[in-house]
Amino acid sequence: MAFGWLQLTGNLGSALGGLCALLLAQTTFMGIAGWRISFHLVGLVSVIVGILVRLFANDPHFPDGAAKASNQVPSKSIWSEVKDLVQEAKSVIKITSFQIIVAQGVTGSFPWSALSFATMWLELIGFSHKKTAFLIGLFVIAASLGGLFGGRMGDILSRLRPDSGRIILAQISSGSAIPLAALLLLVLPDNPSTAAMHGLVLFIMGLCISWNAPATNNPIFAEIVPEKSRTSIYALDRSFESILSSFAPPVVGILAQHVYGYKPVPKGSSESEEIATDRGNAASLAKALYTAIGIPMALCCLIYSFLYFTYPRDRERAQMEALIESEMQQMESDNICAGTEYPRSQLLESEDAYVNDRSVIEIDYEGRSNPDFEENDDKMLLYRQLTFSNLGE
Repeated sequence: MAFGWLQLTGNLGSALGGLCALLLAQTTFMGIAGWRISFHLVGLVSVIVGILVRLFANDPHFPDGAAKASNQVPSKSIWSEVKDLVQEAKSVIKITSFQIIVAQGVTGSFPWSALSFATMWLELIGFSHKKTAFLIGLFVIAASLGGLFGGRMGDILSRLRPDSGRIILAQISSGSAIPLAALLLLVLPDNPSTAAMHGLVLFIMGLCISWNAPATNNPIFAEIVPEKSRTSIYALDRSFESILSSFAPPVVGILAQHVYGYKPVPKGSSESEEIATDRGNAASLAKALYTAIGIPMALCCLIYSFLYFTYPRDRERAQMEALIESEMQQMESDNICAGTEYPRSQLLESEDAYVNDRSVIEIDYEGRSNPDFEENDDKMLLYRQLTFSNLGE
């Protein structure tokens, strides 16, 4: 549910920013157009947030005590950090569930990027700047509440069905976008008198299609990606999705103009002709928007199906690696407290030697009469050999 709260606060800021930008669009300040001021305000807020993060943010996985201990270790060069980052990225990219989530993320974020034309579409219908700002703000608020609801439902379903609950919820969310977008873009009349109907459908749509990230994608990432690599891997995923989804607005524009008949308003047209042209362009843009929403969302829903086969296996592998890592860290801390510090490779060698010693002792006690004891001891030996061989890979 934490990811739901994160999406809620982020979207609320987006709603306020969009509302302010639309209201400033029709004003001027000291001869500067309002929309230009909006861009400067976004940059100013971003700088302030960056400074606040630098001053006050604290990573909970690295408490102050750990930070002091790490200061005793010589810092790595930038080139070494880059090489480590590349190695982490290569290891995580090989995880099948990560590949599937990135693939669905590309198709799933495509419609959200295409919705940047929603403001223009509403104004072509005939809504004023204020009504358009209200409708877009209503949609963003609904998406914020939907993220919180989706995060909560994801936690509940993950307890009821650990291997499939989150995936089912994501498929419901992405699948619901197809009929809701059709109702909004193709069924409702292109008439500014239907603001209440448009607002209701926008609210329901925002509430239902915003579950994927907080309910499924982010929690699954947290489970299948090593803890020390989460920050860089989240950034890697966002870069993949952002780069490819940035093609959505040009695709919508090309479809609207060259496929569905969008035409600029002729110069010297009367007011009635301009209104008629805007209504026709609104219909063309609505068809282009639905194409950019319906097809990617259908693909997104389909791609999620592959997680049913890969997610349980990748989650168990990540849990095993986390257990081994915690054991190694505990051994290192014990050695430091004892006044001796050994490199990790030496610890691994000592563990292998310990396993070999255990196998020799096992041969000495071959004649033990309790078969259950022998079976359990064999399983323990096999477990230790497998786990540390996996760590070496």
